[in-house]
Amino acid sequence: MDNLKELTKIEKYAAQCMKCGFCSFFCPVYQEERTETSVARGKNYLVREILAGRQEFTEELGEIIGKCLLCKRCVANCPAKTQIDRVVVGARAELVKKKGLGFIKDFAFRKVMADRKAFGRYVKLAQRFQWMLPKTEGKIRHLPDFIKGLGKRNIPEIADRFLRDMVKEVNKPQDGKTPTMKIGFFSGCAMDFVYPETGLKIIDFLTKRGIEVIYPKDQNCCGAAIYFSGDFETGRKLAEDNIKAFEKFDYVVTGCGTCSSTLKDYAKYLPDNEDQQKRYEAFSGKVKDLTEFVIDVLKIKPEDLKLKKEFEGKTATWHDPCHLVRYQNIKDQPRAILKGLKGLKFVEMPNADMCCGMGGSFSVYHYDITKKIADKKMAGIKATNADIVVTACPGCIINLQDNVLRSGMPQKVYHFLELVE
Repeated sequence: MDNLKELTKIEKYAAQCMKCGFCSFFCPVYQEERTETSVARGKNYLVREILAGRQEFTEELGEIIGKCLLCKRCVANCPAKTQIDRVVVGARAELVKKKGLGFIKDFAFRKVMADRKAFGRYVKLAQRFQWMLPKTEGKIRHLPDFIKGLGKRNIPEIADRFLRDMVKEVNKPQDGKTPTMKIGFFSGCAMDFVYPETGLKIIDFLTKRGIEVIYPKDQNCCGAAIYFSGDFETGRKLAEDNIKAFEKFDYVVTGCGTCSSTLKDYAKYLPDNEDQQKRYEAFSGKVKDLTEFVIDVLKIKPEDLKLKKEFEGKTATWHDPCHLVRYQNIKDQPRAILKGLKGLKFVEMPNADMCCGMGGSFSVYHYDITKKIADKKMAGIKATNADIVVTACPGCIINLQDNVLRSGMPQKVYHFLELVE
């Protein structure tokens, strides 16, 4: 057991499983594949077999452990409260220690995403060649079959200018107001490179309300795709970078549900010693998703927010990002905002908290399963007769928009703050 350090950390969670199989009803992947290895119980059993010395790490085992969205629907509904997310991520970390990441992930995580400047250079290079991809609609490009691994899908264009090149590091309150507070703004990768207009909107929204917004240019990727894939070494490097970049602020605010969850969970997954545990916990306590910051910290009354004219008379429905509703228990705040916007009709979507199928790199490696899971989400959207779909995670926005287009549906997908004047 001495050589299974990451697994011994999560052994107590693996031991919680009662093998009842209740998780099979809630697991999006199992509902499509109907195989025991797809569900939490099956994965948990294999991890316990490794801990008992009856199972070895194999390529097949790596594929089984990798085929999980980490949506936490099983965790939320488990009678024994088994934290299978901890078990899966711990097993992935052990696999990386023993087998390595493989060339593609090693290059992407450690050479590109861990270095913000290098990341920007590679994204800028990709931006120069995206004209070769056919347009689907507006700023949406279509990936053809020959781009293996990413699937034949619709993706948003990379922005002409990145957010970090468009904003100052220090953004004072507008109209010369005395700052009521100073916060650090964490943009995340998608908002920096793909949706900078949303980042600008957030900064504008906050500075109009007397808040001084600092955008540290030395902030890095939150690390979700990296440490959830088991690369704890690079995950800790990113955690240290971001803690240092935001150490001076009482609050770290982000408009990405995945980023807010990932930053909060540094203390949950990554600490390797007591000192890291304390520092990660202190940092996690400062992180706020924009939805909870608006409602719970700023105490803004939703009815005081003004709806943009282009959305007047529209019907909206809300999609719960997994990293928002289950990882952070943020459910009521975004609905309060949408219901408070005068001129907008809100309709609850059936199974609004069901995963859209994105799951970060899951949709890259298992796009066929992602599409099947997303089909259920599309059915939920259709049932509302909504004009627009609203959410708070750029990853979900990308996947929802892809599947709306693939399904020939008329709805547009928006970040919730895009609706606010």
